[in-house]
Amino acid sequence: MACRLDGRCFSWGEGERAVQSEESPVDQLSERERRILELLAAGLSDQQIAGELYLSLNTVKWYNRQIYAKLGVGSRTQAIAQAQQLGWLASAAMLSAARDPDAYGLGAQESPLRSLPLSPNPFIGRQAALEDIMRLLVAQRLVTLTGPGGIGKTSLALRLAAQMAALYADGVFFVDLAPLTDPTQVAAAIARVLDIAEQTAQPPADLLRRILAPQALLLLLDNFEHVLGAAPLVADLLAAAPRLTVLVTSRAPLHLNGEQQYPVPPLHLPAPDTTSTAALLASEAGALFVQRVQMALPHFMPNAESIPSIVQICARLDGLPLAIELAAARSKVLPPAALLERLNTSRSQSSLYARPTGARNAPRRQQTLHDSISWSYNLLEAEEKVLFARLAVFRGGATLEAIEAVCSPGLNVEVLDTLASLVDKSLVQQRETAQGAPRFGMLEMIGEYARHCWEAAGEEERLRRQHAAYYVELAEQAEPELRLSRYDEWCRLLELELDNVRAALAWTLAAGEATLGVRLASALGLFWYGRGFHVEGIGWMQQLQERLDTVPLDYHSRFLISAAHMIWLNALDDARLLLERALAAARELGQTLEEAWALAFLGYTHMQEPQVGLALVEESLALFRTLDHPPGIAQALNIIGEIARFSGDDNRAKHAYAACLLVAQQTGEARRICYMASNLAYIAQHEGDHVRAVELGRQCLQLARQRQDRRDMADTLTVLAGSLAVVGDARQAVRLLAAAERALERMGSFLQPIDVPEHARNVAALRARLGDAVYTGEWTAGLTMPLETAVTEGVGKL
Repeated sequence: MACRLDGRCFSWGEGERAVQSEESPVDQLSERERRILELLAAGLSDQQIAGELYLSLNTVKWYNRQIYAKLGVGSRTQAIAQAQQLGWLASAAMLSAARDPDAYGLGAQESPLRSLPLSPNPFIGRQAALEDIMRLLVAQRLVTLTGPGGIGKTSLALRLAAQMAALYADGVFFVDLAPLTDPTQVAAAIARVLDIAEQTAQPPADLLRRILAPQALLLLLDNFEHVLGAAPLVADLLAAAPRLTVLVTSRAPLHLNGEQQYPVPPLHLPAPDTTSTAALLASEAGALFVQRVQMALPHFMPNAESIPSIVQICARLDGLPLAIELAAARSKVLPPAALLERLNTSRSQSSLYARPTGARNAPRRQQTLHDSISWSYNLLEAEEKVLFARLAVFRGGATLEAIEAVCSPGLNVEVLDTLASLVDKSLVQQRETAQGAPRFGMLEMIGEYARHCWEAAGEEERLRRQHAAYYVELAEQAEPELRLSRYDEWCRLLELELDNVRAALAWTLAAGEATLGVRLASALGLFWYGRGFHVEGIGWMQQLQERLDTVPLDYHSRFLISAAHMIWLNALDDARLLLERALAAARELGQTLEEAWALAFLGYTHMQEPQVGLALVEESLALFRTLDHPPGIAQALNIIGEIARFSGDDNRAKHAYAACLLVAQQTGEARRICYMASNLAYIAQHEGDHVRAVELGRQCLQLARQRQDRRDMADTLTVLAGSLAVVGDARQAVRLLAAAERALERMGSFLQPIDVPEHARNVAALRARLGDAVYTGEWTAGLTMPLETAVTEGVGKL
């Protein structure tokens, strides 16, 4: 008897026949695939499923193909029949649950390890390496895993991070540096993963040093070889944060004092004379090969005939995990002996092996990996090669829709079919977003190879232009939605596409395509502002503003309005100048909508001169009403309320906020509804109606929690605490206030200037009520309270 990797036992005398008690094919389906199978069984069409799950039609078709392949069937009817035969679709309640938007826990709270990407494949071996590195991490604060691409540095580091998470009170965080090329972007990338919003008043590196100083956490920096110039930042963070540990993966060391290097070894190979399955599976390389083959062929069993070939394949590939996975991916069409023969002849036959990529002069393992990728590439059909190369234009992966839009021109095959083939051959990886949509990308080494192919084909300029144009259209589609009910949904989508957006913006600047860049930046202004990408957004705006004279006048006003909105947090006078230019451009071209926006925001910059500011905003409000533009009407009413509250005219502020709230409720703009509830709570506090203030604060808090907007949650707690001190538990109010301020500090976020006096008033009232000693004690206790706990208490107690 022998055993599979999953522990199930079988008799080798059965050869390659099915194993007794083989796992159900349905067990291989992802949660999203199971949901779609249920909807198929419920009789929904592909189009209906797309509407039900908020997916595109092509995305649903993609999932159907995945389901059929995993179940070993060729049609919807066969898939449903097999699932029913297995008893998996027997429950009518389950079919009903399939239409529940919260099915499968999609609305559940994120895991404490939420920044660690999950691998769809089981982790194989590496136990000795894991134990070695664990000991190093306990003793050293900076450990760098080095080795060539494809040796498994990232998977090993992720496994380590997950196993050691309990040692770090403030969490484990994964930062992928592969999409970056500029070392100065590393601090901002780390800040984003840590949920630290950028601020114009403080550089990201300074912000990180301050926020991380008291933290006990593990920071995993992946693919550092792209940004070795940022090594001093790592040293600075370690010096500023004595309880910080940094685990780095890189093809080259950082060369910092105190750095502990660990060269990641290849997988342990089976002995050359291995003949038994047990001995083959006891080796890491052999176990990985068999596991990956079984993922393509569930009934595959090594036998006396195939074991010698597998042993030689593992040796031929030097135990490199990526090379082994690429070879195993061909197992559907090539048995081990044929795989070995192709590998042994691939070097002499590979037209790309001799390309000037450094492969011949590289270390042996680097040559092996390059040869393995070349071998897989040269087995592709012509159209597969074209799509494979074109996919290199994307950074950080792409959706199916983006790939079809950018890569399909000139292809004579369906992108969906060709992409599925590339996924099947392990040259492209598929993963699901938190919303369940498929996303496609390449491992870094494969992506580098694809870029060489792309450059050789001479398609770079055309593809980059198509890539930039696609993301301009996406951003312009998102812009009006960011002022309506789908704000959070579109923000999540744009955050997924940030690496592609950055690549597009960088190309427009390098290629002299300022018009595309200005259009893209203009459309992203509200996203950058609302999600805390202040420093980055201003940086792009400043570079593009220098080239604005080369851009048609039609695009000037929208760009200047977005740029002004970005910079008024710390440069109100500069924002005013930009808005005056925007207003002049809009009036010259008769752009009434842009004129209204410029007037509204220009009025905001005159907050210190309320009569001037209010007159400008009233003029904008009249234009918005003439245009019947609800988002603009809401914005103008909000600004009128802000100026009135700032100048002490609570009655006018109250009416403006209430009117704004009515408009926001009609448009479904949840973000502005939350703002209005908070603003009206301040007005209620001014009037001494703290019961009403608490009611409004809780409404805002519940809405912010539903939207998973941490900044709005923290902001609202600062309002709520002021009234809980009067009509609730003053001690609890201090704890909530401390938790909120700690969360804001961690995000690098601050209160709006108009709210600072309100906050100071509430703090003074709490201190007076409790006394300094009690206040300080409760404040200290609140600093350790997680934001989610504070929100739960704030919503549920009075």
